[in-house]
Formats: sequence, C-alpha cells, structure tokens
Amino acid sequence: EGKDPEIINMDPDKSYNSQVKGNSGDDEKDAGPPLKDDAEFSKFFKMLKMGLPLGAVQNAMKKEGKDPEIINMDPDKSYNSQVKGNSGDDEKDAGPPLKDDAEFSKFFKMLKMGLPLGAVQNAMKKEGKDP
Repeated sequence: EGKDPEIINMDPDKSYNSQVKGNSGDDEKDAGPPLKDDAEFSKFFKMLKMGLPLGAVQNAMKKEGKDPEIINMDPDKSYNSQVKGNSGDDEKDAGPPLKDDAEFSKFFKMLKMGLPLGAVQNAMKKEGKDP
C-alpha cells in the first residue's frame, strides 16, 4: 500500500488530505528563509544533521517553547509557506481525522496505549504503510 511512515507524526485530529495537500502552492509568495536557515530553527536542524535522535531534538524544541512538529517540516521551505498552506484546508476536506480513519486508527490507539513510536512504525511497515 506504500503509506508514508510520517503519517504517525501528523495531527490525529486532522484528516490526512488536509495535512498532505496543504503544503503546495503559494511558496513563491513567501519571502521567508528556509527553515534550515531560519535563525529561530536552524540549530535544531543542525542537531539532526549531527546525528542526534529525533526525540532529543524535539525535546530541545519543547524546552525552548517551540512546536516540536516543526522538525518534521521541509527544511528547504520557509515556516510561513508551510503553515499558511494548512490554514484553510480543514473546511475544504471532508475526510475523517486520522485518529478516526479506519486505515490508521489502530496505529494511533497503539501510541495511546503507550507503545513506543518505533514499534508502531514497524507495525505500519509490516502492513505496507509508510510510518
């Protein structure tokens, strides 16, 4: 089925389509720097590049009061272009939230029960879904 493993990092209260389709389009209108060059976020992308685990980088972001999911965004696009892209799509998308989507709900239940993220991603891979 070839689903993206990053699905498990998406917001379970939003539909899949609103989170995937939201990042295309208005990139040329945004003049902000790419995330990897943005003074506010560049050090976190450098931490990843140096080999620190994703969880450690996300914890560092939380300590500084930043949204840890930003690290999952495209580092070559600006923050504003990626945030603006998601702003109006929730009303347009009629799909169910990921946590209620029959295809993915069991994986979010596994996380809620306390299974490690890696174990849930492996379960998704076994079923041919992209974690």
